[in-house]
Amino acid sequence: MERKNAWKTYTAEQLEHLERTAADYKKFLDEGKTERECVNYFVREAEKAGYRSLESYMESGEQIKAGDKVYAVNMKKTMVMFQVGTGCFEKGMNILGAHIDSPRLDLKQNPLYEDTELVYLDTHYYGGIKKYQWVAIPLALHGVVAKKDGSVVDVVIGEDDNDPIVYITDLLPHLGARQFQKTADVVVEGEQLDILIGSRPLVEDEDKETKDAVKANILNLLKEKYHIEEEDFLSAEIEVVPAGKARDCGLDRSMVMGYGQDDRVCAYTSFIAMLEAPVTEKTSCCLFVDKEEVGSIGATGMESRFFENTVAELLNCMGAYSELSLRRALTNSFMLSSDVSAAYDPMYPEPFEKKNTSYAAHGVVFNKYTGAKGKGGCNDANAEYLGKLRAIMEKHSVVYQTSELGKVDFGGGGTIAYILAGYGMNVIDSGVSVLSMHAPWEVTNKADIYEAYKCYKAFLAEA
Repeated sequence: MERKNAWKTYTAEQLEHLERTAADYKKFLDEGKTERECVNYFVREAEKAGYRSLESYMESGEQIKAGDKVYAVNMKKTMVMFQVGTGCFEKGMNILGAHIDSPRLDLKQNPLYEDTELVYLDTHYYGGIKKYQWVAIPLALHGVVAKKDGSVVDVVIGEDDNDPIVYITDLLPHLGARQFQKTADVVVEGEQLDILIGSRPLVEDEDKETKDAVKANILNLLKEKYHIEEEDFLSAEIEVVPAGKARDCGLDRSMVMGYGQDDRVCAYTSFIAMLEAPVTEKTSCCLFVDKEEVGSIGATGMESRFFENTVAELLNCMGAYSELSLRRALTNSFMLSSDVSAAYDPMYPEPFEKKNTSYAAHGVVFNKYTGAKGKGGCNDANAEYLGKLRAIMEKHSVVYQTSELGKVDFGGGGTIAYILAGYGMNVIDSGVSVLSMHAPWEVTNKADIYEAYKCYKAFLAEA
């Protein structure tokens, strides 16, 4: 079945709206290069739109009622938003869920060292990356340092035009004969992904030589600017990400190139759809989680009880909590697991099955199932739910397509969908197709971004 190119469907007014959406999305990508930064952005913008923290309701004892806009944050890395509906909560919610973590490098707890008068930060890569893509490009440091006195220092180095960047070196081709013989997965080893951050020694006394003088100079700079000691790295979360802004891509400016679009493209479009959602009979919900790239584990991943506990607290503040009401609400919910798909790339056609793959500019993508090979680890949405979604999309003129992640025996992947499906709710993956997924710089099509926003808005209003 042929699916239409979304660019051919737009009026002049829609094209203008599309470009505004893409411009705002690029600003979000620039501000939200870590999970914490994404949550900070969402909280700020949600409060402007009239959302209140669930904690404030709990502290005041004020009852939550239909039409109220509520949010909750977990460890500054996970967030959920609710717009309470007019009907019975037990009949379920319409839920959009996306992850806001992305592949990157993390600093180890004891990262700083000097070798032959060059100073490095030792890293551990996070998520599925091609390690060779991270060498010889400008990088930035984003994160926090928690000190023993309880204070937390925010760190962003490498994004301002006046900032220095940091860097991972690569071997010159003149001496790379043996390197060229290695397979791509080991041409750069994980322990070679250390960040070069300095080469200038500390000069205190011409008659006295300082041990590890370059490292000493770096520590002086960290203390002077950030009041950070070397020991403070033990309680730091510093992420190494590509330095620079998201940009229009293509001579026709039809695409967006930026870091972390898996899965911040779906998180952002879900968020703006939630801000514009009308009050309906069913409660609308938007969920942003961490740790999807490493299995959704831990206190901030989807496997945690944060979402379930927060729904319980919301019910309690509505004066309607019971264990049975909670279970019914979760089971009766509908969800779009807002996550990206791999766009067909004619430069690398072999892993794709052309009849069942997603194409750039052909609209939002529905993945009936993910998983690997024989559907291992998949969520498999039922036919009735797909029929319902088709009707909603067509009613709201949303351009959409269906896809699988590559040929049957070529690999695969997972999302948070199967975890929410464990409650018995209807769940399907739905998102934007991406070129160069998990590379430091990924590419999406503005038309697909816009169609995802339209899809999520229609879903919240109609599901």
